[in-house]
Amino acid sequence: MPTTPLERAVRGWLDHLRVERGMSPHTLRAYERDARRYLTYLDRAGVREPADVTEAHVTGFLAWLREGDEEHPPLAASSAARAVVAVRGWHRFLALEGDVTADVAGAVQPPTPPRRLPKAIPLDQVERLLSAASVGDTPASLRDRALLEVLYGIGARVSEAVGLDVDDVDLGERSVRVLGKGDKERVLPLGSYAAEAVTAYLVRGRPALAAAGKGTPALFLNQRGGRLSRQSAWTVIQHAADRADLAGHVSPHTLRHSFATHLLDGGADVRVVQELLGHASVTTTQIYTMVSVHQLREVFAAAHPRAR
Repeated sequence: MPTTPLERAVRGWLDHLRVERGMSPHTLRAYERDARRYLTYLDRAGVREPADVTEAHVTGFLAWLREGDEEHPPLAASSAARAVVAVRGWHRFLALEGDVTADVAGAVQPPTPPRRLPKAIPLDQVERLLSAASVGDTPASLRDRALLEVLYGIGARVSEAVGLDVDDVDLGERSVRVLGKGDKERVLPLGSYAAEAVTAYLVRGRPALAAAGKGTPALFLNQRGGRLSRQSAWTVIQHAADRADLAGHVSPHTLRHSFATHLLDGGADVRVVQELLGHASVTTTQIYTMVSVHQLREVFAAAHPRAR
């Protein structure tokens, strides 16, 4: 149980995010880790009450994150930015609730992480990966192929894919109902390859896996008949990547990045891709256009006589 005024204030904020904002458990855990790190810093600074925190404490916390100390290694800009965003959210909440007189973190800007191209793999490598997921005709093999086809076919996050129930898939309409971040629902088209893989799994794979369990509506099941976990989904992809002899790190997000990149390369409008991915802002989606520009430059440099 929270014992100090600062800990109680953090718990109230986290409860607000969970109950009123509907944030996912994964996001809440990340915010709680960042808040705990902030409380450690404030404790060392001799701060005991939320009202005693100043803007200098917030900027000092940011510097501490980037510099580190004997017990805490320095954080990358992206990790420090996430922590500062959490701290800003907490202080804003305290001010809105009237627990403090001012938002002392409002003017503190998080560091800007370097823009990096999302990792995507070419279509031929995607096809190798999908083929490698099907080893024989076992229930697990049918499940693995269906899982990878869904991840790439609709660009789902791994948490969205393993969170699917059987009733979320409409094979007649070839669509999938996905529950994304913030419990926002979106209905996505299911391509023929993914639909065929899911059908094969539902007919010849899932019943055998379900027989080992106590009954669950989950689409993707583990060997005990329960819902497949995010960690198990990662393992499925890693094993398929090893069998496909794909160099480098291949993750569920690799398939999501590839889904978006291949759509944009094929001429899809960025706002359509935004809707498919479930991004709240088109700015997030636009980073995928950097991949296409990079590819265009490569083609230009190799083919145009005046490019060099």
